[in-house]
Amino acid sequence: MGINAVFVQVRPSGDAFYPSQYDPWSEFLTGKQGQAPQPFYDPLKFMIDQAHKRGMEFHAWINPYRMVFDVTKSSVAANHITKRHPEWFVRYGKQLIFNPGLPETVNYLVGVVKDIVHRYDVDGIHLDDYFYPYPTSQHFNDDAAYQKYGNGLSLADWRRANCDTAIKRVHDAILQIKPMVKFGVSPFGIYQNKSQDPGGSETRGTTNYHDLYADILLWLKEGWIDYVAPQLYWKIGKTGQDFRILLDWWANHTYGRDLYIGQAVYHADEKDVSGWSDTKELPNEIKFLRQFPNKVQGSLFFSNKSFNSNPNGFVDSLKNNYYRKPALIPPMPWIDKNPPNAPEIWAGSGRMPIIQGALDEISRREIVNKYVLYTGKSIEELGQHPEQIIVGNNNGSLFQFSLNYSNIPLGTKKFYVSVTSVDRENNESTESNIIRFEQKSDGSWQGFNGY
Repeated sequence: MGINAVFVQVRPSGDAFYPSQYDPWSEFLTGKQGQAPQPFYDPLKFMIDQAHKRGMEFHAWINPYRMVFDVTKSSVAANHITKRHPEWFVRYGKQLIFNPGLPETVNYLVGVVKDIVHRYDVDGIHLDDYFYPYPTSQHFNDDAAYQKYGNGLSLADWRRANCDTAIKRVHDAILQIKPMVKFGVSPFGIYQNKSQDPGGSETRGTTNYHDLYADILLWLKEGWIDYVAPQLYWKIGKTGQDFRILLDWWANHTYGRDLYIGQAVYHADEKDVSGWSDTKELPNEIKFLRQFPNKVQGSLFFSNKSFNSNPNGFVDSLKNNYYRKPALIPPMPWIDKNPPNAPEIWAGSGRMPIIQGALDEISRREIVNKYVLYTGKSIEELGQHPEQIIVGNNNGSLFQFSLNYSNIPLGTKKFYVSVTSVDRENNESTESNIIRFEQKSDGSWQGFNGY
């Protein structure tokens, strides 16, 4: 489908999809929390390896505060943190939730993140929208912690400060261990309504700032997160929560960090959700976000399982249209801005065009993990839209592109090719030398070094 990154839940409820010193094995693996997979394997390592083999980034998605999903039926192991330290939790509905106001809970969260980043080759750490719980008629009983640690702040400001502390400490921990690992959040789609603050969006309903106590804009301003992926799960034109209005608002409130738009492919898979029977809804959303080329860096689709039924033909739309050509993941210059050197390429022999190449010795000092092929009818067209992206290696051995008819510009018997190299932080080199291909009388293609 052209997807170039996956964000996979590896810690849903204080349980882990990997062997952990902090949390027991997840019940979602075997049906029983604390039970390791048989035969034994490490799902997180397997998923990372498979993603990287395909040139995809892998972001480990964890739930920071929800520790028991449903106390009436969830499998909870004897060594689960809720049983070791019940005093750290608030019962809210059927869930047990970390009390964000306790220093111990922040320490625990930071420890979990440090453990993942230290032991696994993840490209990012991702937190979802569950900070303080979505409000109901029930009181979130953090009264004792507020009295002990409130320090003169209002309850709302104290709760926001607790989330701020957690975000900053996770950011600092990642930076200390592996500075190239990205850190981001997919918050609820509304930060503040204009009725609450002049800088808010023309929307109404629940907000991050007032109801979930997540001050997303502060985290962006301070550089504590590398990207934000607001969950814009409402359809275009919805009264009070219009996708277009929220897209425009977020596009102008990123403070130099990356913005990925959360799109609700799962709604298109739910027949009872009003408005999502429109086959053009998701494609139109992509068209809208592409109207902000310098402000919106991509989409995050929730969730992958909804792609299986190809809702409204959306998978076909991605394959055949919107994601037909591969895309590079945008680099984050505040993490790393040093590109590798360009490779050297030459034409291989074959009926269809073949490009071979290698890195020079200097380039091999920078970790190169992808090569990008560009084609064009003219030299000026090169470097604009990737035709192929392949996974590279850094041992100096050859790489090779085998072109097919879809890579050759339509209606031409002569075209040009160049290749770039891309490092682990997605910095792209300048273009290689240029190869000119010309079609011979027997229909085969011959390559020439130069214009």
